[in-house]
Amino acid sequence: MYGEPGHAYVYLNYGIHWMMNIVTEAKGSPAAVLIRALAPIDGLEAMRRRRGVAAGDHELCRGPGNLTKAMRITLTENGADLLGPRLYLEDRGLDIGEVAWGPRIGINVGTEHPWRAWASAHPAVSRGLGPRGARPRARIPASAGAGRRRG
Repeated sequence: MYGEPGHAYVYLNYGIHWMMNIVTEAKGSPAAVLIRALAPIDGLEAMRRRRGVAAGDHELCRGPGNLTKAMRITLTENGADLLGPRLYLEDRGLDIGEVAWGPRIGINVGTEHPWRAWASAHPAVSRGLGPRGARPRARIPASAGAGRRRG
């Protein structure tokens, strides 16, 4: 997380699931965005094999542990440049609809801040909204750009 921006920060969570983050700040400043889900477009059969389930397309990468398993992301990708040959970010110009902001889920720290962003109506987004049934605090259209949010 202290590495170069635009690189992967991968770690093992509770000894069970790999988690992938994208480092977002200058080297030495710990800041990253956890990738919690994605809408799979290519390689669906390979993802089903890796997951070992007959999941629907949007369920293959729903949740950060499922995402890394489907994408075969492990500690080997820690520090990978996200403009590289194995992992890369790509703008395909997809319309994701509205972006919602709310509290982080699955943790107890920082839940007072709306630091979790998601495509509010997308079927690949996990349905759990966290402890105490938290609801989104703000919605903005995706075309407006989420920008960087700080509490």
